[in-house]
Amino acid sequence: MIVALVFVILNREFIQRFVVIRYSSIGNYLMKKLCILGVLIVFGFAPVKMVKTKVADGITVSLPTTLVPMTNEDIVVRYPSVRAPLGAYTNVDRNADFSVNISATEWRQSDLEVAAKFFKAGIYNLYDRVDIIDSGIQTIDKKKFIFFEFESRVNGSKQKEADKQPVFRYSYVQYYIEKGRTLVFAFNCAKDQREQWQSSVHAIMKSVKLK
Repeated sequence: MIVALVFVILNREFIQRFVVIRYSSIGNYLMKKLCILGVLIVFGFAPVKMVKTKVADGITVSLPTTLVPMTNEDIVVRYPSVRAPLGAYTNVDRNADFSVNISATEWRQSDLEVAAKFFKAGIYNLYDRVDIIDSGIQTIDKKKFIFFEFESRVNGSKQKEADKQPVFRYSYVQYYIEKGRTLVFAFNCAKDQREQWQSSVHAIMKSVKLK
């Protein structure tokens, strides 16, 4: 009877110690996981580093360090039938582009509302479907810009096997009308990368400075 009682007491102490150690281990494990999660959150939402970039004479913009100047080959592929842009940039995967170009149409600052309708119609003509996210006229560095932020779809080609799938894009296009020319600032990437780029794109467009 005494032996049995001693066994029960020892067994109880063993179980208590095991439970304490077990829960302590779980606690340490959870703390490590929370620390790792905290690091991921901090670095995952760290602001993107922007660098002030001279695009052309009198035109500067702040760009993420992940966007670098396009090569001549990149420009030929992306702009095969139009004049070379004033500046063109892409990321290492070649799936996100920013460019500054000159529009073939000329407007006056007093024609902003009419010009905005014209540019909007042009965007709708380029794609099979356009979903406008935001648009309007905004003031940046005391200058008025027409802008359109949208998602687009180009239907696949039934004739070309390689192009049967539709193409979905996220774009932000901004226009500045000045005497003798219209500057076009444009960004685009795959639609599924919109969340990754959207805040950076807003920062890019609002950083434009003209002289």
